[in-house]
Amino acid sequence: MEIFDLMKLEAQGYENRAVNVFYQNDLFKTRIIVLEAGGTIPECPMDSYVMFYVVEGEVLLRKNDESSVLKENQVFISEPALLSMETTSGARLMGVQIKTRE
Repeated sequence: MEIFDLMKLEAQGYENRAVNVFYQNDLFKTRIIVLEAGGTIPECPMDSYVMFYVVEGEVLLRKNDESSVLKENQVFISEPALLSMETTSGARLMGVQIKTRE
């Protein structure tokens, strides 16, 4: 059994996001995402289902043509879509990508 403390996991910026993956198998990939104040994740076409859980802070989340604020202790789940994020005060999230059926 392995337990992950989302507040203690080390994370690098979006450019080095591959190193932020802390668990992966054939069905899903889980990573920690840390955005500094003013940080962004540019528009990204996601070809998998995704879930974002805000551990700390808040982000402005955009999905296709919609936008909403995602706050601490809230979770967002989406089918494949065009996604982006930004934060004014900083945020720490857990992101999960779930493979679609082929």
